[in-house]
Order: sequence, then structure tokens, then C-alpha cells
Amino acid sequence: MGPTGAEKSPAPGKWNSREIFSHLADCEITFAFRLRQTLAEENHVIQPFDQGKWGATYAAYDAPSALAVFSSVRRWNLALIRKATPEDRAKPVIHPERGAMTFSTIVETMAGHDLNHLKQLEQIAGQA
Repeated sequence: MGPTGAEKSPAPGKWNSREIFSHLADCEITFAFRLRQTLAEENHVIQPFDQGKWGATYAAYDAPSALAVFSSVRRWNLALIRKATPEDRAKPVIHPERGAMTFSTIVETMAGHDLNHLKQLEQIAGQA
């Protein structure tokens, strides 16, 4: 998928590949903060964000840069996750919209989030 393919949207009003990559980069940064706050604070309350409002900035980013940010921060997060102890994994955190969670729940959320957007990217690639 070249620069033209990165701008292809699966349907009107849906994010194109470049925007999905930008969203994944933003979310990885957000997950990085959430994981670290969970470990650093007792009963941390996660700050939700409006992905639509954040998406309004995605025209500023190109797909290769978004992928580079995602990849770099993901490696950083994986290093933290690999070193997490059983106590770390069980550490509680509160999400105002989802309720009680743990460090492990955040990691599971990251995985599910990735899979959802991977399916979208595969759909867009299949339309090419």
C-alpha cells in the first residue's frame, strides 16, 4: 500500500489506513501512560479521551511516521509488560466508563484494540 492506498477509506465517514495508523500510535502512547500510572499510583483513575476529537488532528501525520511511533512505543510497552510481576499484573485501576480494571486488563484491551484495527486494515487492503 503506497501513499495513495493509505488515503483509501473503506466507506464514507470511516478512517482511512493513515488515520488508523495515527490512531494506533495515539492509543499506544495512551496505553503507555495508563500502564505506568497504574503501577505508580494506588487506585489510579484513567482519563478517557474522545477518539473522534483526537482524530481531527490526523491530517498532520503520514502513515510511515505513525507506524514508527506505534512500533517504538509498543517495544517500550512490551519491555514493561514482560517485566511485570504477578502483583503488578493484578494492580487495580479505575476506568470511568468501564469500571474496575487491572494492569492485565489494560494489556488485554491493547490486544483487542489492535485486532479490531487490523481487521479494518485488512478490509481496506482487500479493496485495493
